[in-house]
Amino acid sequence: MSNLLGVLVTLFGLVLLTFLIGRTMPIDPVVAIVGDKAPAEVVEKLRLELGLDEPLIVQFWIYLKNLLQGDLGRSVMTGQPVTVDIVQFFPSTIELATAAMVIALLVGVPLGIMAAARQDSIFDNIVRVISLLGQSLPVFVLALICLLVFYVKLGIAPGTGQQDVIFQGMVPFRTGMIVLDSALDGQWDAFWDALAHLAMPALLLAYITMSIITRMTRAFMLDALSGEYITTARAKGLSEGRILWRHGLGNIAGRLVTVIAVIYAGLLEGAVLTETVFSRPGLGLYLTRSLLNADMNAVLGATLVIGVIYVCLNLLADLAQRLLDPRVD
Repeated sequence: MSNLLGVLVTLFGLVLLTFLIGRTMPIDPVVAIVGDKAPAEVVEKLRLELGLDEPLIVQFWIYLKNLLQGDLGRSVMTGQPVTVDIVQFFPSTIELATAAMVIALLVGVPLGIMAAARQDSIFDNIVRVISLLGQSLPVFVLALICLLVFYVKLGIAPGTGQQDVIFQGMVPFRTGMIVLDSALDGQWDAFWDALAHLAMPALLLAYITMSIITRMTRAFMLDALSGEYITTARAKGLSEGRILWRHGLGNIAGRLVTVIAVIYAGLLEGAVLTETVFSRPGLGLYLTRSLLNADMNAVLGATLVIGVIYVCLNLLADLAQRLLDPRVD
């Protein structure tokens, strides 16, 4: 109950903060809609229609009521309701972030466990260096290098975008995730093309994410392996594999889930640079273009959606940690 109350308070604070940011930005939302050459009477009429002449608290009440009805305003850039834009753009970000997270988990967790089991060995040092490089290099630098090497020089990877031009518009919109949609529609040429376009940005984000997961898994596992129950398990003659993968991983699973949830939320909001470099039509690219066009309804709507997802993922992580680790109250 206290968690739910905390989430509601956090969401209200998030809504209030995004509203205040929108109202304190040095951009007139009415001028952004009608343009700076519109007649003064047109500007004033629209200002009255939008309720922007009301006191700030009344404006917030109107904003809150519209928000509860799913109305985030209309985007100046696309001319559509912001909710429609988010439904259109966000699935691409989910597709990219989820693919990157799955790859990072499949590689990062085993690497972290094996590095901890071989602490201070050559293998451990190599894993630590690779992880450190992943955390040190800016993602946009790696993205540009990958495009230069694999697309321009070697020609073994597709270029930017979500699909080749020949496949664009062929796959009907179902989930918005083009790889999944093309598979559901049975268009396998479009599926392999979309998968090829997804591979490089997903692998790039996976490497950055994997470096964090590997280091955290290694640190958690080192702590777990120093426990007395591990010494007891070894004294009983259990195999090293069972000790590591059952007892060790089982002990750190709760903490690891929390880290993974935070990293996944960060991927959803932090894929901006990757989507921009690879020209993928995700929420990050939508947010960037909206900022450059002073489209505040779109900026606030996208920010709010990301914030809500971030809060919800943290709540789910707390619940998962309680289920996996009975020591957590």
